[in-house]
Amino acid sequence: MRMSGLSVIFGVLIILLKISLLAEDWPMWGGKPGRNMISNATKIIDNWDVKKGKNIRWVAEIGSQSYGNPTISGGKVFVGTNNQLLRNPKESGDRGVIMAFNESDGKFLWQMTHTKLKSGRVNDWPEQGICSSPAVVGNRLYYVSNRAEIVALDTEGFKDNENDGPFVNEAAVTKESGDVIWKYDMMDEMGVFPHNLATSSPLVVGDLLFVNTSNGTDESHINIPVPRAPSFLAVNRLNGKLAWESSAPGNMVLHGQWTSPSFGKINGREQVIFAGGDGWLYSFDPPSGDLLWKFDCNPKGSEWKNGRGDRNNLIGTPVVYGNNVYIAVGQDPEHGEGIGHLWAVDGTKSGDITDKAVVWHHDFRRSVSTVAIHQNILYAVNFSGFFHALDLKTGRLLWEHDLLAAVWGSPFVVDGKVFIGDEDGDLVILKAGSNKHLIFETNFGNTLYSTPVVANGILYIMTRSHLYAIGSK
Repeated sequence: MRMSGLSVIFGVLIILLKISLLAEDWPMWGGKPGRNMISNATKIIDNWDVKKGKNIRWVAEIGSQSYGNPTISGGKVFVGTNNQLLRNPKESGDRGVIMAFNESDGKFLWQMTHTKLKSGRVNDWPEQGICSSPAVVGNRLYYVSNRAEIVALDTEGFKDNENDGPFVNEAAVTKESGDVIWKYDMMDEMGVFPHNLATSSPLVVGDLLFVNTSNGTDESHINIPVPRAPSFLAVNRLNGKLAWESSAPGNMVLHGQWTSPSFGKINGREQVIFAGGDGWLYSFDPPSGDLLWKFDCNPKGSEWKNGRGDRNNLIGTPVVYGNNVYIAVGQDPEHGEGIGHLWAVDGTKSGDITDKAVVWHHDFRRSVSTVAIHQNILYAVNFSGFFHALDLKTGRLLWEHDLLAAVWGSPFVVDGKVFIGDEDGDLVILKAGSNKHLIFETNFGNTLYSTPVVANGILYIMTRSHLYAIGSK
């Protein structure tokens, strides 16, 4: 009997160990620094009913405008949204908001709010909250606020009864308030002029934190008020001190700079990849900020024409996979549809690599989305709603699916399936692979601007106003 009991205990421990090895947080935009939108999780729910509550573990109400993806780490779920819900009547008015929820049951824990800039929509668009998807390392959460501040918070908020510093002058210090560790105001410190909104989702590599600053044009959409202000920043994540900066696009910024950086080791060389507001990709040495290479993502002879031409911005996040960098060009969604391009760029070269680093090129419509790569297939969607599966090595189109609506979010691959949402509120699941097969389609009754993610076996879908945790109850 004693040996039998020990065997049972040992068996339970083995099962728990296997579960812990399979469990994985989603601690930043893209999950990992390469920003590839995939998860190794298995047995993910691929059918549910929102109205009947089938396979819905919990639902949390957030604001009325929500983008990016939820961040899940350390038993908590963090989202960026606006203040439409008004959880705290003392923090009223139009604000950007970071909300924290309990991962297991969706219970609201705390929030951090930021008032809008007095300069108005030219720098901080009304009713748009925080578009930055937070990055979490340990008990620290990092994001870019609507006020163009890089912010570090304690993931516990004030529920631990401590006001962690060096920043200790929070306006709200209740149990349901956020606890600021440090702030770096890019407008005050660097003269940055964000066009419409600061949106970059931070990238953390070691003790360095990287962001795009969103520096851009003024209300004329032509004049760049501060062309010498940095477009890219690296700061020490522990204390918020500036490590290095680059204003690489200078006065060539076309409109705004809203994308997020990525990181990878390409042919043994570490690189941080920035998508510039001039339509160029830039690669930098992470610790020094030295430029390694740059690549023009628009064909020669293309023209901007204030958004009406065939030259495009970069809105989606570059993805580092193997020795290549993958990105689609696009524009502000308000500019509508248009001609675009999808590139596979060889990141092993140096200097201006525009004419020598094209692995392949795919004619595409404008896109604001990030690609996903899995088992030698690249999945990409454009703003027009056409979802493409491409051969990773050649860029050859394998299949196409028309979502019949504009797409702001990005494809997500998990458990042999591809998830994608659209502006009409439809969520589509397709089989991952070289042959198209529709598995499931449902409507959430509200726009899906965000990207689905999976953490610790649970699927998270964020509409403009609600966050759904989907999985077996």
